[in-house]
This record gives sequence, C-alpha cells and structure tokens, in this order.
Amino acid sequence: MIEQTDLVVNEWTYTPPLAFDDSIDKITSHLYLEVMKKSAPTKKGLACRFTSKFFTGDHTILLYVAEDSYVIDLADSVDANEIHKMISNSYSKFREKYEFRKLGTILQDTPLNILDESKINTGAIVPLLN
Repeated sequence: MIEQTDLVVNEWTYTPPLAFDDSIDKITSHLYLEVMKKSAPTKKGLACRFTSKFFTGDHTILLYVAEDSYVIDLADSVDANEIHKMISNSYSKFREKYEFRKLGTILQDTPLNILDESKINTGAIVPLLN
C-alpha cells in the first residue's frame, strides 16, 4: 500500500524588489526537484523536494521549498510508471500551494515553472525503493 503525506512547506522567503516597476518584467525563475529515499523498520518511502527560486538580476524575490513523501509497505514493488505518478502528484500539490500563497505578492501573475517530466530519470529512482 502506498500512502501520500501532506505537503510540507519548508521555506517561503519573499523579499519584494526595491524597484517594483522595473522588476516585474525581468523576473526569471528556476525549478529544482530532488528525490530521496526514506526508510523505517517496517516501511520504505520516497520524498520529493521541490525548490523554486524567483529573482531579478541577483536579487531573490522568492525562495519556495516544499517536500512531499510517500510511505510504502516493504513488500510492495514500485515501477517507473508509479514513480512518475508520485512525482506528478507531488508537483501538483506544490503548484497548488504556490498559486494560493503568491496572492498579494508581485508574483500574483507569474506562473510556476512547469515540471518537465521527460527529464526525470526514473532508472536512478527505482533502485531506491526495491
């Protein structure tokens, strides 16, 4: 059995730029994904940590880091398709939290970067769970 935990926001550091009018058109962002193994005596697991950084020049406007976990019975086997679903579901929760929290910031019209699932190397992740 696979159980998904609640998304935990580890960091939300928002610092608006001093020159608000100039900066809004020059906002760039990066999205990072880390996948980590978790384990316990009777369970195994996978954690997906997403980090999104929004900045203008060298000024960071927002650093948003959140983590989502999956708890899996030791006897269960997980394949590449299941891992893609896990990461996709975690990203959806990450994006949903961003959409709500960005209201009231200069980022309210700025979307989160799209996760390129074709770049996820499930071949490196599957062994973490088997």
